[in-house]
Amino acid sequence: MHHEPPAPRLRPTLPSPLQPADDERFARRGVRLLLKRDDLIHPDLPGNKWRKLSLNLAAAGGRAVLTFGGAYSNHLRATAAAGRLLGFPTVGVVRGDELAHRPLNPSLARCAADGMRLHFVDRATYRSKSDPDVLSGLLSLFGECEVIPEGGSNALAAQGCTELGRELRGRADVAAVACGTGGTLAGLAAGLGPGQRALGVPVLRGGFLGAAVRELQREAFGGPAGRWSLDERFHFGGYARTPPELHAFADDFEDRHGLPVERLYVAKLLYALTTLTGEGAFAPGTRVAAVVTGTPP
Repeated sequence: MHHEPPAPRLRPTLPSPLQPADDERFARRGVRLLLKRDDLIHPDLPGNKWRKLSLNLAAAGGRAVLTFGGAYSNHLRATAAAGRLLGFPTVGVVRGDELAHRPLNPSLARCAADGMRLHFVDRATYRSKSDPDVLSGLLSLFGECEVIPEGGSNALAAQGCTELGRELRGRADVAAVACGTGGTLAGLAAGLGPGQRALGVPVLRGGFLGAAVRELQREAFGGPAGRWSLDERFHFGGYARTPPELHAFADDFEDRHGLPVERLYVAKLLYALTTLTGEGAFAPGTRVAAVVTGTPP
């Protein structure tokens, strides 16, 4: 069943801008760095979340949406904002004890202000969130809802992200993105043209992402789609681990380019590309597009 995303009512800025970044660390290797500014798609939907949500929201057709995230989840923020802007109810199932999250941090406070009902679950329950019993328990609490997985990554999200690849056709040789759940990379690779490849930089430890991307592509496209690879070296110890070295790099990048650098994803991506370029990973003449997927909170 084909669903039209509710784009006209949100007026997202698409295609997102592609901006050259003049940086001697790349120039001295003959590499051109471009910034694909998905963070400018919509002021209320952080980063690239619109691409992952649009087809999911179309499928929900105005019904309540229930989804999952941690205490600083951009995905929860984006879903709550979309609910406010488009007029549908939202429920956010948050990992962690409620008392530990009171008072609400700015991210969860924004979700609540946008009308999202927050439901806190302990970590063991959260880990079992795809278990049918856990899901039916949630739905018995909140009524019939469209369930969207953590990070918004499912087949519809991957299909929505193919547009990102299509927007970069003919404009870059390598399209690089920081990865949490793999949905953006799965769609990006599928949307790119011949001769282009996608590079994913996981921000979590664990080495599970390759299998997740392959599975998402199987569900979304029926099998492998496009060329992609992962470089697992730049998670800095795991999700939300941002040691001083990474902050120093991000501060320096902000000074050089006037771009606010989100630390959990974008900083790790830009650090990875700077390191890879220094290692000679890209042939001279290569155009590398870094997908800026989020803005600092």
